[in-house]
Amino acid sequence: MRKILTYEISDIVPYINWLYFFHSWGLNGKPQEEKERIRKDAERMLAEWEGRFYTHALFGIFDANSEEDDLILNGVRIPLLRQQTVTDGAPCLCLADFVRPLSQGITDKVGVFCTTVDAEIVTPYKEDAYLRMLAQVLCDRLAEGTAEKMHEDVRRIYWGYAPDEQLTMEQTHNEEYQGIRPAIGYPSLPDTSVNFILDEILNMKEVGIHLTESGMMTPHASVSGFMFAHPQSRYFELGKIGEDQLRDYARRRGLPLELMRRFLQSSLIKR
Repeated sequence: MRKILTYEISDIVPYINWLYFFHSWGLNGKPQEEKERIRKDAERMLAEWEGRFYTHALFGIFDANSEEDDLILNGVRIPLLRQQTVTDGAPCLCLADFVRPLSQGITDKVGVFCTTVDAEIVTPYKEDAYLRMLAQVLCDRLAEGTAEKMHEDVRRIYWGYAPDEQLTMEQTHNEEYQGIRPAIGYPSLPDTSVNFILDEILNMKEVGIHLTESGMMTPHASVSGFMFAHPQSRYFELGKIGEDQLRDYARRRGLPLELMRRFLQSSLIKR
């Protein structure tokens, strides 16, 4: 299954996590009056966008299996990374752990997605620093909110593994649903070059997303990643990786070692 969803701004507003909005402005811990003032400006801007601009999601749900630390998705092999350091005897996790091994002979499912906003939303605000930042931060929140809304629709309808799910927005923001939605560039998926693989599978250009040479997405207000349904799947931080895993990862990706070193620079143990 592969599908494009287009949302009205008002569809996504309830999914905005205002905690992260305030964090972007450095307002955590500041007086409530300051937060209310900037939120009113934000809500006024969102109302102005209604009916003029939209957010977009593109996702696919494909046959999948795992083989060691590789995910095999729709016939495409996607090497992943495994934690190297844990505490209290916990297992070293890899996202491939949440998918049925190929050796079991049973096909599993995994989702991939990208979400974004209309690129021209910020254009009218280029001459006003405050309004430009307000629009950019709101676009980031809308892209994340679209991922949240899309994931809910996938769980309940399109994949349908949780058709009876009934969560409050607080529970949704607390990630109390079944499954996870790890995003590229986040703690368990620090390698932005994985976006090149997702682009081959999804064709992100269909929703207006283009990739830079480093795998970053434009518009900046875009999110991409995977969806896992396993009841025991959970978010984790990869942490630092050593030279041995870097070499193994480069080999599995079929890419030059120094190129992979550049993509994973912030995740490497310093030599």
